[in-house]
Amino acid sequence: MFTFRSKIPVSVATAFHWHEQPGALDRLIPPWEDIQIEQRSNSIAPGSRVVLKMHVGGFPVRWVAEHTALEPNKYFHDRQVSGPFAKWEHTHRFLPSEDGHCVLEDEVDYQIPGGSLGDRFGKSKVEKMLLQMFRYRHDTTTHDLIAHARYQERPTMKIAITGASGLVGSQLGPFLTTGGHHVVSISRSAGEDTIQWDIKKQEIDAAKLEGLDAVIHLAGESVAARWTDKKKQAIRSSRVDGTRLLCQSLAKLENKPKVLVCASAMGFYGDRGDEILSEASPPGDGFLADVCQEWEAAAQPARDAGIRVVNARLGIVLSPKGGALAQMLTPFKLGVGGKIGSGKQWWSWISLDDVVGSLHHLMMNDAIQGPVNLCTPKAVTNEEFTKTLGKVISRPTFLPVPAFAAKLAMGEMADEMLLSSCRMEPKVLEQTQYHFRDPNLERCLRKLLGRQ
Repeated sequence: MFTFRSKIPVSVATAFHWHEQPGALDRLIPPWEDIQIEQRSNSIAPGSRVVLKMHVGGFPVRWVAEHTALEPNKYFHDRQVSGPFAKWEHTHRFLPSEDGHCVLEDEVDYQIPGGSLGDRFGKSKVEKMLLQMFRYRHDTTTHDLIAHARYQERPTMKIAITGASGLVGSQLGPFLTTGGHHVVSISRSAGEDTIQWDIKKQEIDAAKLEGLDAVIHLAGESVAARWTDKKKQAIRSSRVDGTRLLCQSLAKLENKPKVLVCASAMGFYGDRGDEILSEASPPGDGFLADVCQEWEAAAQPARDAGIRVVNARLGIVLSPKGGALAQMLTPFKLGVGGKIGSGKQWWSWISLDDVVGSLHHLMMNDAIQGPVNLCTPKAVTNEEFTKTLGKVISRPTFLPVPAFAAKLAMGEMADEMLLSSCRMEPKVLEQTQYHFRDPNLERCLRKLLGRQ
């Protein structure tokens, strides 16, 4: 039997309601686990099922779980129908505390395959895994509920997201739905709760844009590859042409959204050495700086139409599911990781959860408009980042990547991303009292990688 308990500063009813919402499961899957949701019913009602695809010991396994019992604002129960355990019975309890808040208790009655032999060799490993998993789940539940509670007096919204299947969008959507918002995606593919568009043809289903309260625009070609001329054109057109199409369409609507949060990037500032960069700092030089300036300018039709526009200049987004951290993990785990070039270049980083929380904050706070740096208050050098990651995963970091090798392998991309120095400060987020979940790099990496 395994039990984990936490106090959450919201009511029992609020905590229970959060777990009932579509998106709760997505938010609760630890990022270090290779788990995909294959099938779901978006319900915790008895009889509803979830099918998860995962890997155990390097082998693919399907976990079928069924909800079997529920009493509103008290508990719900699920069990493993088939999967990696010999037995798995999970009870989620919501207990009132003396001060009117909620004590969340997860109790798991489980058995490892192999009987007493399985217990002897696997129990301690499973207990450690469960501790890391439920520590992460309770931390996420707590901070998501706190973030939504800050704006609990505001009505729920209908929100459209571009790039909803990307690294940020795949967590932002579930975060918003657990807050009670109605989320639709703007995508090339047709589907339920989808608004179709085609950037190349400059076409969008404008009728379905009517009545939106907010739009969060994240779509853009990945920059994480060698920059051929074709790749650079795709990077630029996906951002500039996509933003222009979206904003011109929003400007013509009868019922316009109140706010557009449009992604941008720290590449706006270029390579600036040790200079501390606020939102008021001028743009830099280079391909990314030029793209970011055009990208932000393409939102002008929405501004002119009276829509509040926020340009979210994202720093290095940390998640083992994608981006820089995901690419670094394999060589670092093999013990061949190290600083890039001199290692003195500044990396302005931010956890994926803080990107999600920041975008929500920018959307909900009517006083914020214009550029906003999305990064933690404490940027680190590449060398500091390297040493910290090595410490967290207990691997050496003494094999540097020389600048010439990075340039040889990645060309212009290495100069503008890997070797470039950008020391941003999140002045607007701090001035508007955004509360960072992960301001400390080591603690952030430990949380993301299950090494707490």
